[in-house]
Amino acid sequence: MEYPLPAAARQYVAEHLHDDPAQLALQARRYPGLPVPDLVRQIQARQKARAKLPEWAENPDLIFPPTLSVEQASSARTATFKASLVQGQRLVDLTGGFGVDTAHFAATIPEVHYVERNLALVDVVRYNLTQLGIENVKCHNEDAVHYLRNTPLHFDWIYLDPARRDTAARKIFRLQDCEPDVLRIMPLLLQKGRSVLLKTSPMLDIEQAIQELRHVRRLWILAVDNECKEVLYELGPEPAVDPERFTVNLTRHGQQQEFRLNRAREGRAIARYALPQQYLYEPNVAVLKAGGFRSVGTAFELLKLHQHSHLYTSDILRPEFPGRIFRIKATERYDAAALRAHLGPEARAHVTTRNFPDTVAEFRHRTGIREGGDLYLFATTNLEGKLMVLVCEKL
Repeated sequence: MEYPLPAAARQYVAEHLHDDPAQLALQARRYPGLPVPDLVRQIQARQKARAKLPEWAENPDLIFPPTLSVEQASSARTATFKASLVQGQRLVDLTGGFGVDTAHFAATIPEVHYVERNLALVDVVRYNLTQLGIENVKCHNEDAVHYLRNTPLHFDWIYLDPARRDTAARKIFRLQDCEPDVLRIMPLLLQKGRSVLLKTSPMLDIEQAIQELRHVRRLWILAVDNECKEVLYELGPEPAVDPERFTVNLTRHGQQQEFRLNRAREGRAIARYALPQQYLYEPNVAVLKAGGFRSVGTAFELLKLHQHSHLYTSDILRPEFPGRIFRIKATERYDAAALRAHLGPEARAHVTTRNFPDTVAEFRHRTGIREGGDLYLFATTNLEGKLMVLVCEKL
């Protein structure tokens, strides 16, 4: 595809940016002078990018690759966070892709190298970087390992996000199944870089990754709006056993919920238990992924409702808690009539089940309570092993 896009093509994309791509493809004959299939793919990719890369999606000067590359790219929020972790003079992004991480690293590091073996992607990224006014990135159309073995340069940071799909496009998670194989090239990474920042799938078991990588200095579990997006490992030359774990949840309101732990502190933490008090606390997914089941309670002087529920309570509000906070209005038995009495004629509430025999769907079927409303119901088990439902309002 030709780029920059001619004026007529740019106008077509701008006019149809919010239209259904399937319908646009069917109407291609109306525009005999335009490469409509290519332009529809541009529109599709921009629509895919709207949530994670809003500024790029609305920028008429940029070119977008196929939607798979957009789906695999970092969001602007996670890329900005990663850029805040690095410092120094020179960084290489060994798995450049659509260049989102590269562009954000370039705002922090004076000299950035982008490496990508797909020539079409390299051409798109090189063009887009120019449109964005980013001048401190050098693009390399090479295989990551080949580049690292042959470059005379050494780097303050090496960043890589190994491909997590096999040849049949199935998602994979084990480090040794990704491309490149980080475990195999670890000596090369540590030889060429003072620090390595490795991005992995949130599905990868953290304990297993620490054991296999052996050189993890610290790691970050990164969530966006309480959805775990990625886990980042900082690797260094010295072997490490129990790295610090930083949990981060970037909320839609611009907050950054943080909590810090390691395995030793979690092991020493002693949970205390109680029946529901005035407030209810639900840790965000990053804390739970990090394994902070006891230490998050002790850090904020909270009491656990049950060993297996991972819900906490207190009579004193702890507003800095890394998760959702609710005020408990009532504690009820698992009884449809008792619960519906709190909800009004529409019988709507948000339902969560923790350490409870029924799923949310089963709970709704048994009680007739529909989704919506201002109240939150937490169905769980108390210290005596009895089922209970907490009727709450969110703070």
